Amino acid sequence: MKTSYLSNAIGLLAIFGSCVWASLVQAKDIENNSPSAKHVRVAIYDHAKDFCKGTKNLKRFLTPENGFVLTVVRPDEIRKGVLHNNYDVLIMPGGSASSQARHLEEEGRDQIRKFVQEGGGYVGICAGAYLCTTNKPYSLGLVNAKVWDLAHWARGTGTVSLEMTSAGCQALKSSDQIVDVNYGQGPMLAPGEDSDLPGYQVLATYKTEVSKKGAPEGTMVGMHAIVRTMYGTGRVIAFSPHPEKPSGPESLMTEGVRWAGRGKTP
Repeated sequence: MKTSYLSNAIGLLAIFGSCVWASLVQAKDIENNSPSAKHVRVAIYDHAKDFCKGTKNLKRFLTPENGFVLTVVRPDEIRKGVLHNNYDVLIMPGGSASSQARHLEEEGRDQIRKFVQEGGGYVGICAGAYLCTTNKPYSLGLVNAKVWDLAHWARGTGTVSLEMTSAGCQALKSSDQIVDVNYGQGPMLAPGEDSDLPGYQVLATYKTEVSKKGAPEGTMVGMHAIVRTMYGTGRVIAFSPHPEKPSGPESLMTEGVRWAGRGKTP
């Protein structure tokens, strides 16, 4: 069974490569990493009464000393339009994509789309990466991506290795091509079929996998783990794994947020 799933994955990846790169947005639009003297104004979504672990983890390093000003925003604030003119980038952290969508309601999801369309950034982590795809009726549809093998989404957690692409090493300032990172049942991303959206650029793929709870072996290796694209004039980056956790490497998240936050000039 392992050989069958692995061969299927390899065959699909050959198709993915041509699909993704054939519809990439202009490189100059997504590869501008020029430094900025301004602090990046970061909004972190959180609907929990007490801050979720993702929020606490991000607060450790998205600090003024590192060039960020961070604020927690609630679903009702997003529905009222708080993102516009107040923030450069929104982070949707881990948790449950369906729960995030439910708390945001349709109005809140529309506000996020408008924010990004007009130049705001979006960083999706695990659940937030699920949410930004085109996979479900409640999805934001910011990234032309679907979720591969969704039937086995609850495949377990653990440490996995990522293989950074050359674009990923440059964009996220990684000197290592292979990095270890925490995996918490995030999406295996694959190119979507929305003709109204551009393709995405792959920054990292899964080199190793987690295949517990009946998930077939071989389906995760080679799948897309970190991708980026444009939505309107806004920048979007999706992280399937959790580099923001204490095990890191948090630098991947730092540079991802910095890149996404540079797309909007107040």
